[in-house]
Amino acid sequence: MCRNIKTLANFEPAATDAEIRASALQFVRKLSGTTRPSRANEAAFDRAVEEVAAAAQRLIQSLTTTAAPRNREEEFRKARERSLKRFA
Repeated sequence: MCRNIKTLANFEPAATDAEIRASALQFVRKLSGTTRPSRANEAAFDRAVEEVAAAAQRLIQSLTTTAAPRNREEEFRKARERSLKRFA
């Protein structure tokens, strides 16, 4: 599950709220051991996703670096090349 969590810091343009929430969802899924909570646990699961997303948003916004921002298309190309080598 967690292999879908992507690095979100230091990109141009910055990570979107949807990207941050998707990473938070994957993290909570991994911690809880389920991709879909039962109705009894749904509120706790959703609350955890929102709290993790908020913490991630604060973290990403507060990080500073001297490195140049990464390019999304270039990182996607590199990942695709690694995948082709790995699964070829």
